Amino acid sequence: MKRAIVTGGAGLIGSGICTDLADHGFEVASFDFSETADVPKGVQPVLCDVSDETSVEEAFALLGWDSLDLLVNNAGIASPNHGPIAQLSLADWRRVTDSHLTGAFLMTRAAVPLMSTGGSIVNMVSTRAFMSEPDTEAYAASKGALVAFHALAISLGPNIRVNAIAPGWITNETKLSDEDHAQHPVGRVGRPKDIADAVLYLSSAGFMTGQVLTLDGGMTKKMIYAE
Repeated sequence: MKRAIVTGGAGLIGSGICTDLADHGFEVASFDFSETADVPKGVQPVLCDVSDETSVEEAFALLGWDSLDLLVNNAGIASPNHGPIAQLSLADWRRVTDSHLTGAFLMTRAAVPLMSTGGSIVNMVSTRAFMSEPDTEAYAASKGALVAFHALAISLGPNIRVNAIAPGWITNETKLSDEDHAQHPVGRVGRPKDIADAVLYLSSAGFMTGQVLTLDGGMTKKMIYAE
């Protein structure tokens, strides 16, 4: 049985990934910082703050696995807006960047020794690495840095493949307007299953590494003019 670790596995996208991997025969562990977090049935919950070195070390020791096939670095503070840059504290900047970027570094460093027979790493970035709203600098910079984490593909290849997924608007919300859906050339807002399908694909896409797979329904390709 293949093994997968998904960070932020209790969140919207993370739980969808965990469920899909488990449904496809993976033994799945969800690393999440919340003790009360719900994880999908059949997924092993592991308490972990991915931005903390000791927490990551303890989580891997608690899990006790001697091999790993897939690491999905999905954890990170989800809210992108942290106020005007002139008012953004260094502590808040570090809190955001550590949750995304430092967490991916610490998890990857701990996971690589378990992938001696080969494996796949998927980093969750965002279309906000390429396009932005105001007051989202910490989030955008974190995701942009994770895009550049493609350097891992060169360092770890050919044994370990490293790719990224850049989701656009992903939600389980059903009460959306026609205008919300119409912003997407595919005609709808994205769902967690869209991302989970891509993770499953990348887990076995043997000729794909160092790439960013953008899943946004075509939204970043659509030109929008103010009326």
